[in-house]
Amino acid sequence: MGKADIITKDYIRRPDIFADVFNKFLYHGRQRITSDRLVELDTTEIALPYGADNATVPEQRYRDVAKLLVSMTDGKAAYCILAVENESKINYAMPVKNGLYDFLQLARQVTETAKSHKKSDRNTASPTSDEYLSGFWKTDKLLPVVTLTVYFGADAWDGALCLKEIYADCDEEILKYAADYHINLIAPCLLSDSEIDEFSTSFREIMKYIKYSSNGKKLREAVNADERFKSVERQAVDVINAVTSSKVRYSEGEEKIDMCIAIQEIKEEGRLEGRLEGEIIGIIRSDRRHKIPQEDTRRYLMEEYQKSEEEADELIKEYWK
Repeated sequence: MGKADIITKDYIRRPDIFADVFNKFLYHGRQRITSDRLVELDTTEIALPYGADNATVPEQRYRDVAKLLVSMTDGKAAYCILAVENESKINYAMPVKNGLYDFLQLARQVTETAKSHKKSDRNTASPTSDEYLSGFWKTDKLLPVVTLTVYFGADAWDGALCLKEIYADCDEEILKYAADYHINLIAPCLLSDSEIDEFSTSFREIMKYIKYSSNGKKLREAVNADERFKSVERQAVDVINAVTSSKVRYSEGEEKIDMCIAIQEIKEEGRLEGRLEGEIIGIIRSDRRHKIPQEDTRRYLMEEYQKSEEEADELIKEYWK
C-alpha cells in the first residue's frame, strides 16, 4: 500500500468517520449508526465455504480487495468501505469485485453458522436432513452486507456502476435474467454542496476540498465561505494533502488547522515562486546577451537561488536562447 492508501484507510477506520459516511449515505445524515456500537471485522482473510463435495476450501487471501477495505458491524448489518484514492485506482471491474466481496462475506456467515450448530450443546430441535447437509437451518438468518466505495478523486468517476454496464451486447431477453449488481459510490464530483453538508465529521471538509481542488479560484471561494474550514483536524488535513497533493502546512503539535489561512499562504507562495522563476529566466537571458560564461551563470544560480548543479544546468539549457 502507498502512503496515501495508508493515510486514507487509517482515517476511514475511525468509528466516528465510518459511522458518519454510512449515516449520510443511508440516512441523509441522520445519526442512526452509532460509532460506539461498531466492531471492526477482519477483512484480510476470507473463507470460501464450499469446494468439491461441500468440503471447506482453505482460507485464501484476497489482498487486491481487502487491503483498502474497512469492514465493521453493529449487529444489524455488516458495513464495508472500499477506499479508492485517485483515478488511477479505479477498477473498471468494480461491480464484480464488490459483488464478490459481498457474497464472500455472506458465505462466511453461512460457514460460521454451520460451525455454531455443530458446537451447540443446547437442547434444540433436531435439524431436517436438508438442514443437516447444508449446515444452514431454515430459521437461520444472515446480516445484510452493504459495501460502499469512497472515491477520493476530484475527477469524474468513469467506471461502471453496475454489472449490466460491462456485459457484452446480447439479446435483451438474456440480459433481463442475467445477474446484476450495483455499486454504492461516494464521489465528490457527484455530490452537491448541500449533500456534502450532510456529513457531520471532518469527512465533510475533505469531500468539499477535493471537489474544488482542481480549480484554485473555486477552492478558495469554497474554503473561505465555510466557517468549518477555520478549524480542521490534523488527520483530515493529512488526507487532503495525500489525495490532492496539496501543501497545507501546520506546526508540530497543532491539532486544528485554519485552512483559510493555509490556502492564502499557498497562493502567496505560488506567486513568490512565480516571481523567482521570472527573475531566474531574466538572469539567464541577460547573461547570454552579455556573453557571460555559462559556468559563471551556473555558479550564481547555485549560490543565490540554492539550485543544485543539475537544476541549474536544466534551467540554463531551457532558457539560454
